[in-house]
Amino acid sequence: MKNITNESMDISEGLKQFLESVRQGIKKMKEYNSKELILLHHNDSDGLSSGALLLKAFQRAGYNVKRFSLEKPYPAVLEKIFGQNSGAIIVFADFAGKIAPIISSLNKGKNLVIILDHHKAEESKDSAVINLDPDLFGLKGDRDISASVVCYYFAKELDGANKDLVHIAAFGGIADFYHINNQLYSYNKLCFEEAVKAGLMRSEDKNGKEQFFIMLGKKEVNVIDFYSMIDIAGGAGFYGGGPDLGISIFLEGLTDEKLLKLEELKKTKDYIFDKELEKLRKTSLNDTGNIQWFDVADRFSPMGVKMIGVFLEEIAEMDFIDPDKYLSGFMLVPDNVPGFGNIKIGQTKVSMRGSGKLSSKIINKKMPGMNEFLLEATNNLGGFADASHRMTAATTINIGKEKELMEEAQKILEIEMKKMEG
Repeated sequence: MKNITNESMDISEGLKQFLESVRQGIKKMKEYNSKELILLHHNDSDGLSSGALLLKAFQRAGYNVKRFSLEKPYPAVLEKIFGQNSGAIIVFADFAGKIAPIISSLNKGKNLVIILDHHKAEESKDSAVINLDPDLFGLKGDRDISASVVCYYFAKELDGANKDLVHIAAFGGIADFYHINNQLYSYNKLCFEEAVKAGLMRSEDKNGKEQFFIMLGKKEVNVIDFYSMIDIAGGAGFYGGGPDLGISIFLEGLTDEKLLKLEELKKTKDYIFDKELEKLRKTSLNDTGNIQWFDVADRFSPMGVKMIGVFLEEIAEMDFIDPDKYLSGFMLVPDNVPGFGNIKIGQTKVSMRGSGKLSSKIINKKMPGMNEFLLEATNNLGGFADASHRMTAATTINIGKEKELMEEAQKILEIEMKKMEG
C-alpha cells in the first residue's frame, strides 16, 4: 500500500490511492468468514453521522451489527474489546487512525479490523488491521475530508445503493469544522454537491454567507444551526441515550418528539455552562505564557467529556479570553462507558481550542497547530492521544498531571514557534 506524504501532490491522486485501499479492505471483509460486526464511532456530529451511515450500509450488506458510541477509544476500553472478541469484524469510525499500532498489538490477528478515520494517522503493524485513514495518502482531515465522507466513500464501494446516504455524510462534512471562510472545500464540497443533485440538500445565500439545508425525514433543517444540537445529543446526552437519539434522527428523521428531547438536553447544557461561566469570570485562568487553561473537574456531570470542547468553543471569543493564546479546559473522565459498564479510566480529558484570530494564524502557518504540540506533550507524560486537528485537539492524562501537561505543552510550543520564526 503506497502512502503519499508530499503535500504539494494533487490530492486527487491521494484519493485514488485511498479508494484502491478501500476496495482492498472491502474485498478482505467480504472474504472474511464472519458476519458479526462491532461498530465503534465517535459521539460528535461527524462521528454520529459516520456511525449512522455505516450502520445502515452494514445492515444492508447482511452483517449483524453491534454499535457503540465512544468519546474516545480509551486503552481500557480497547483492552476489553480485544480481550473478549476473536473472529469478528471490528470497525472504528472518526477515531483510531493514530493508534493503529496500539490496536495491532492488542488484536494480534484475532479479528479483522477496519479503521475509517480522518485525523493524523500511523500505519498498522498487523495485516489484519486495515487503516483506511486518508491522512496516510496525503489528504488533510481538517480541510479535505471529514470522517463521514470517508465512511461514505467506503459505503459506496461496498454497495452503490448506499448513495442514498450522501446527505448524512455531507452533514458531517459541513458540521465538523469544514465550513471555512464561508466555503466548503475538496471532497466535503463534492459530497455536498452530490447530495444537492440527489434532492437531499440545498444551499442559499443569506447576507453574503452560504446557508446549508438538509432533509431529515419530512423536516428540512439548517445544517449550521442544527449540527450543534447533534453535538449536544452525543455529548450532553452521552450517558442517557443521546448518541442513539442522534443516529435515529439521521436514519429515521427529525420528529417533534425528538426535537423536544434535544431542547431538554440543551437546557441542561445551558444551565451547567452558565454556572461555569460565572465561576470563570470571577477567577483568573491559569496561564503558561501562550496557553490559558482551567479545570472544571466533575462539575459538568452528567454530561459527557465532549462538552468541555463545546464549552471552549462558546467562550473562545469572550472578553475575558486572550484571543492570541491557546485555550484549554480539563474535565474528569467518569469510570463508566455506556455499553461497557464500569471501567477504571483514571484520567482527565483536556480539550484545546482558539479564537478566530488564533485559528487564522494557524491556517496561515504563523502559529503551530494544536496537534503539533499537545499530542507530543501528552505522550511525553504517559497520556493517551489519538484524534486531533490543527485547530481542535483533545487528549487524556492521568488525574493530577493537569498543570504538568500544560507546562510540557508550553515547552514544546515554544520550540515549534522558534522553528517557524527560523
